[in-house]
Amino acid sequence: MDNYRDSPVRPYILTSGRAHPSRNTIRPETLLVVDADAPPPMSVSREHRALLDMCGGVLSLAEAAVYLRLPVSLVVVIASDLVDSGHLSIRSALRHTPPSAELLEKVLDGLRKL
Repeated sequence: MDNYRDSPVRPYILTSGRAHPSRNTIRPETLLVVDADAPPPMSVSREHRALLDMCGGVLSLAEAAVYLRLPVSLVVVIASDLVDSGHLSIRSALRHTPPSAELLEKVLDGLRKL
């Protein structure tokens, strides 16, 4: 794939003029996984196809942007389209577990002592 900087086509043309994804849950660290059960997409852009081809395993959105040589903001819109069509799944790269009540009590106690 050509570097978008070398192309006369502006990045927003690749997303039909959209600058924002349909979902705000996709971040650079989000992991992308192809849904193997989804039928092949009928009409998608070269960039959509390239993203699907490279996500055979698990790949972060930031890594995909580097491989595609496209801005992360553009790849977010493309990935969002593919999630909406059922061709990609997203997974959080980080597993956030809230702190225990005991830890929060200790922090609160410590703050009160100040």
